[in-house]
Amino acid sequence: QLRLADSGGGSVETGGDLLLSCTVSAPRYCDLTIFDFTWNRQAPDKGREGRELVAGIRADGSSRYLDSVKGRFTISQDTSRHTFYLQMNGLRPNDTATYYCRATSQGGHCFGNYWGQGTQVTVSS
Repeated sequence: QLRLADSGGGSVETGGDLLLSCTVSAPRYCDLTIFDFTWNRQAPDKGREGRELVAGIRADGSSRYLDSVKGRFTISQDTSRHTFYLQMNGLRPNDTATYYCRATSQGGHCFGNYWGQGTQVTVSS
C-alpha cells in the first residue's frame, strides 16, 4: 500500500556531492512511525541479491550506516516521515550504483517491504 519514489541521482566527479530524496505515499491508515526507512545500492556488476544497505533510520529514530560511507553520507527524514533523504558528500568511484529507497514494517495495517524504482549515481575519477 505504500509507494516510494526516489530521485536525485546523477553523474559527478570524485569528491562531488549529491542529495537523494525518497517520497513516501501512503493511505492514512498506514502508520509510518513503525517503519524502518533505508537507502540501499546495487553496484553495476551485482544482481538484486547483491544490494547492500547504505544507511537507515529505524522506527525508534536511530540511524545506521555502511562502514565505508560513515562520515560522508547522512540519512535524514522530515517530521511527517513522508520524505527521507540521503546526503552524499565526498563521493568516490566505488559509490557508483543504482540507489534504492526502501520502507519496511513487520506489523500494522501496511506491513511489508516496499522499494523505490531506483536512481542512478555515477562517480567518475
